[in-house]
Amino acid sequence: MSGLSQGAVCLLQNSAKVAVLGASGGIGQPLSLLLKNSPLVRDLNLYDIAHTPGVAADLSHIETRPNVRGFLGPEQLPDCLKGCEIAVIPAGVPRKPGMTRDDLFNTNASIVANLTAACAKHCPEAIICIISNPVNSTIPITSEIFKKHGVYNPNKIFGVTTLDIVRANTFVAELKSLDPARVNVPVIGGHAGKTIIPLISQCTPKAEFPQNQLETLIGRIQEAGTEVVKAKAGAGSATLSMAYAGARFVFSILDAVNGKEGVIECSFVRSEETECPYFSTPLLLGKNGIEKNLGIGKITPFEEKMVAEAISELKASIKKGEEFVKNMK
Repeated sequence: MSGLSQGAVCLLQNSAKVAVLGASGGIGQPLSLLLKNSPLVRDLNLYDIAHTPGVAADLSHIETRPNVRGFLGPEQLPDCLKGCEIAVIPAGVPRKPGMTRDDLFNTNASIVANLTAACAKHCPEAIICIISNPVNSTIPITSEIFKKHGVYNPNKIFGVTTLDIVRANTFVAELKSLDPARVNVPVIGGHAGKTIIPLISQCTPKAEFPQNQLETLIGRIQEAGTEVVKAKAGAGSATLSMAYAGARFVFSILDAVNGKEGVIECSFVRSEETECPYFSTPLLLGKNGIEKNLGIGKITPFEEKMVAEAISELKASIKKGEEFVKNMK
């Protein structure tokens, strides 16, 4: 090991092989750029059905450690996934103005089902991070696909809702003139409209708002994706902020896998915290994914009402995902 310090050797052992599936898209490219910047990534495998050789060539010139390779088309997908410890999936079509996340279901459900089936075959032990919308349905799809292949581990399948937390932190910081990097608002429930439940009462540092301002703030967090879709006027949905949020989540997973203690992120996962079989709450992350579900905690009557009102929509989205896999040819 001459020439390598002990610290460097340790880092090499602790760095991970990460695959981005959908790496050429609006989220995939900036997400891959952010991951290329991380010392916790050893190999960065980029997969898509178009343009990955170019994206990989471009990123490979950056003077950071991750070794970047591009994989193109379904026949190269198995090689992309072999030995991967984390697979991040932003693949799919974005929203256009007037569309809900659920309108994406027909196209994105098939894409996620096919990609997660490949993960179940070629990297069954990997931690799977799903960004593709509608997350409220694509996580149940992923779980059912892994069950079909006999490799289901609920502690390793995550719906990335981090953008809701990032937005909540930003908007609260703006209103209270705080540094957004120091604000933390847990967001529970799901990842669409009224299923997005920001727990402002649990914000650190403490932030209090009059009820009318609170309701406006929550409405803005819930509809922030639509705010971006409208502003982009047909040219796509939130890609850059989503790439940032996706990278933040993956870095938290990597930190936890490397033994860092006390890493907490909210994520949409298999859950027994409510009557919904999947629900997002703060999770303590560990070497094997979810170490402990920290639950909802103490909430206000107003927040309890938001949870109650989200349940039926969440259940319907979950069922839709599960039925999709049941009815697959």
